[in-house]
Amino acid sequence: MNPCLRSRAMLPPAQSRILSRLAQFGGELEAAWDVPRALSLPGLAESLGVVRSALHAPLSSLEDQGYVLTRTAHVIGGGSRRRTVVHITDAGREAVAESEEPSVARRGRAFGPIPDQISLHGREGDSASLSDSLLAGSNVLLSGLPGVGKSSLARAVTEQALSMGWTVRWASCDSDTDAAVIGGMWLGEGSPSSPSAIVGACEGTRTLLVLDEAQELHSRHAGGVVQLLDEASLGSSSLLVVSRSPSPFGLPEGFSEFKLEGLALEHARSLLPGDTDSATADSVAQALGGHPLALRLWSPEEEVPERGEAVQEYIESTVMHRLSHEGTRTLDEFCIAPSSLRVSELFEADGADELDDSAILRWSGLMAEPHHLIRNVRRGSWSDDQSTELHSQAAGRWASRQGARARRMEGHHLVHSGGPDVEWVCKNIHAIAEKDSASAAVLLEQALDLSGDESIREAAADLALERGEPRIAESHIEGLSEGVGRKLRSARLARLRGDPRSAEEIEAGALAEMTPAERTKAAIASLVRRYDDRLPGPIDRGLARELSRGVRNVALSSLPESERSAGSLALDLIRHGIALGTEDVAAAAEAHDAIESALGPDHPQMAVLDLRARLSSRGDGNASAEALASARDLIDSSDDLAEKTRLIHAALEATDSHPDWLVQAHVSIASAPLREDLAMHRRLCAQRWYWRGVLEPERRLSHWKEAISRFRMAECSAAAAELIGRMARAI
Repeated sequence: MNPCLRSRAMLPPAQSRILSRLAQFGGELEAAWDVPRALSLPGLAESLGVVRSALHAPLSSLEDQGYVLTRTAHVIGGGSRRRTVVHITDAGREAVAESEEPSVARRGRAFGPIPDQISLHGREGDSASLSDSLLAGSNVLLSGLPGVGKSSLARAVTEQALSMGWTVRWASCDSDTDAAVIGGMWLGEGSPSSPSAIVGACEGTRTLLVLDEAQELHSRHAGGVVQLLDEASLGSSSLLVVSRSPSPFGLPEGFSEFKLEGLALEHARSLLPGDTDSATADSVAQALGGHPLALRLWSPEEEVPERGEAVQEYIESTVMHRLSHEGTRTLDEFCIAPSSLRVSELFEADGADELDDSAILRWSGLMAEPHHLIRNVRRGSWSDDQSTELHSQAAGRWASRQGARARRMEGHHLVHSGGPDVEWVCKNIHAIAEKDSASAAVLLEQALDLSGDESIREAAADLALERGEPRIAESHIEGLSEGVGRKLRSARLARLRGDPRSAEEIEAGALAEMTPAERTKAAIASLVRRYDDRLPGPIDRGLARELSRGVRNVALSSLPESERSAGSLALDLIRHGIALGTEDVAAAAEAHDAIESALGPDHPQMAVLDLRARLSSRGDGNASAEALASARDLIDSSDDLAEKTRLIHAALEATDSHPDWLVQAHVSIASAPLREDLAMHRRLCAQRWYWRGVLEPERRLSHWKEAISRFRMAECSAAAAELIGRMARAI
């Protein structure tokens, strides 16, 4: 009988599993230069839940039968060296197709960095028990030692949920993860940042929310994540939190704990190489307590570990000892990093293949890191001087690279080698925060622990205010010296908490201590903020009168001559906006002329002002078709995100029946990042979430919750309060 016509049912289980895994990849990869890591020997072994040596015999047999072929190719994300990869042949696909029953289309949807499924050994009872709890609507904390298989079990449980039509949203933590980052993984690009809005957007019946590697959270962000879990636990979704024992926040309220132990003897033996004799297999399994990762790391060339030897001791005395010099240097670089790395980012990459072949690395897409058990053991083996030296060298290396990520890495290594100086922090923290405010917050906390410098504490307070974290902001403000800076930050904190009256009193005290020029600048900034502190629509007549009076009372003469024109322009823009909002044509023309005199008739801003005037002129409550057509042309031609967003909002406000092109224009900018460190951008972002709620009524509650949070972050208490009332009436 032709071997290529043999049914897959006649193949041994190990060969069948290999073919099923390989069949998930298309035939076009057979000639590709770059192939996924899953087709390499380490990736294939990992997905099947076996040691790499266990693949040798079944792969050799499959190749002899013509079911697979091997070659060398470049593995995506694995460095520059070519590696052995495996492909299934047409005959192998036919064998799979003949023996497999038709599969039912998966109805469930998966979101977030959900890892590849891994074959589990001896966890059937654990998987069934955990699945039953979660599918019944319970919230569970899955805990256990590092490397015992918590994430793999969580992945198996999610597969069960997906097969039953559930939606699964997966998030994985590192030290820079905060609630907003988790929301981004659960929901995707453009997700909200406030816990209540995140929960409102992602919860639902037949939905499983997974939070993996919770023990990696930094204390700076743990409180916000607990708030997210607390809110989510009250909803209709099931939650699975995966954490090393003990978790960073204990057992959350409303959760039960599921503790994962080592494998039973008969299942532990199956993780060892197939040619291990029975007595040796039993001895190794018993000595290592059925710990899955330790079992996969054991090699037949090594002696049987001493019974009772702790897994950590075995890792240090045996697994680390077998690594080459290059492998050790690469491992050290991985271990000192604050998060996973691409192999291409490594300065010591020569040992990456060795670490991968030895099952020391864990992968998420193109990012890799050591298994946390190995990382923790390796870190613990260094003296303080060795650790400091490793971080010092890494800081110098990352200093040679450009970009916010390089500065984040450099800052981490500076912190762990004695601390970054104040000048470095002040120079680089804004660039880091603009890219990733969560990582900047962690870095500032670490720098403060080392120095306690006033300027670093000011930066930490400002960032907490910008991120809408009143409790953390207050803790930093209380540590500042008395003075104008502390009072102004206290006023911002009061507005963040929705207490504008206290904010005005505190700010008045700060103004009394300022120079005349500082008072004028503060007064202009306050007028701009108060003008923006409202929802779209006609401006309140009382507010308009207060703002107009405030504009008249500003003493521009107190400003340095070089700054007077900018101050005057800001006031004229407010006057123009008030005049359009109150339909005061004469005042609008006067302000327009003043702005044109300052900018010049050909300045792009003049076209924007002219458009706003045309949009504000409405017959039946809607702007004319010609005005909307002009708005479309100007929106399409605008390259500045902030200005484009303002134009879209102005057009949305000018019509009750929003045309499709305008809705699509808003969709195109709805997720684009705006700078959190600029008050103007924070207000614009809040308004953007408001309009998302208007345009997406099915998600209005979540969008408006986020808008309320964003208005508060932008210190717009009145807008937040008005939207709360509007949302209550809508409910």
